[in-house]
Amino acid sequence: MNTQHFKYAIEVERTCSITQAAENLYMGQPSLSKAIKELEDTLGYIIFERTSKGVTPTKKGVEFLTYARNILHQLENMEALSDDENTDTQNFNISIPRGSYIADAITRFVSELDEAKGININVQETNSLQVINNIIDGHFNLGIIRYQTEYENYFIDYLSEKNMQYEQLWEFEYLALMSEKHPLAQNDRVDYHELRDYIEISHGDTAVPYIMQSNTIREKRTAKSLKRIYVYERCSQYDLLFSIPTTYMWVSPIPDKWLKRYHLIQRKCKVSGHRYKDVFIYPRDYKLTALDRRFIDKLSEAKNEVSFQDYK
Repeated sequence: MNTQHFKYAIEVERTCSITQAAENLYMGQPSLSKAIKELEDTLGYIIFERTSKGVTPTKKGVEFLTYARNILHQLENMEALSDDENTDTQNFNISIPRGSYIADAITRFVSELDEAKGININVQETNSLQVINNIIDGHFNLGIIRYQTEYENYFIDYLSEKNMQYEQLWEFEYLALMSEKHPLAQNDRVDYHELRDYIEISHGDTAVPYIMQSNTIREKRTAKSLKRIYVYERCSQYDLLFSIPTTYMWVSPIPDKWLKRYHLIQRKCKVSGHRYKDVFIYPRDYKLTALDRRFIDKLSEAKNEVSFQDYK
């Protein structure tokens, strides 16, 4: 079994696209498709399927990709034994949105660092516009941005203007997060109009390129909810949701361990404008390091776990 095919499969998973993965790997799309087919034939099961969201892993594919990443990680460790550059400090920095599955990926990534070496990790949670500016200013090499799909053109134009490489991680619908004691907690699905009587918790520093002022976005949304608490980091939002059962929040899917820890639930609720994308970004001339790619693998694992959760 060719481990190079493992790298191909991981890149397809990361980009959700055979075409984009082939471009990133500097190979032809037919050659990549053939390699993936050969890998699936060798394994005896399908790794990827085409969906409305692009090329996504099957359930067996998710398991395979986890094993593949672990194998490649071990190979990297063996190669690093003779690499003098890897005997020094492990440097990694990233600017991210406030997403629990992303924070989970960072925890997994850091927990597997070699504690016998130096460690220099820099992580900042902030809004998407600041993430981009952090990279432009040279303070961070990597970033993840989150935006409503209706604002996608603004972000793509801004990234292109700033000479940024960008790759979609995931597209999803926001869920309503609330306490298990919330008056609507027993509903399998929550009607948006029912939430108007309750207190919405929202991140207070949203911004869109070319529409810089957060007040512009805030005013557009405030009409939907007369009761609102603005927060600027994830820990306070969980405490508020837990302590005040009449609060709720719009979020990307949350890992089960966070739900159990704070006695929370998440519910589907169809609302216009609540489709979002998470996008991985870095300077166009930046070369991803082995450590960067290791984090990307952990990010894919964390994303896959929440994407396969069963939501009501």
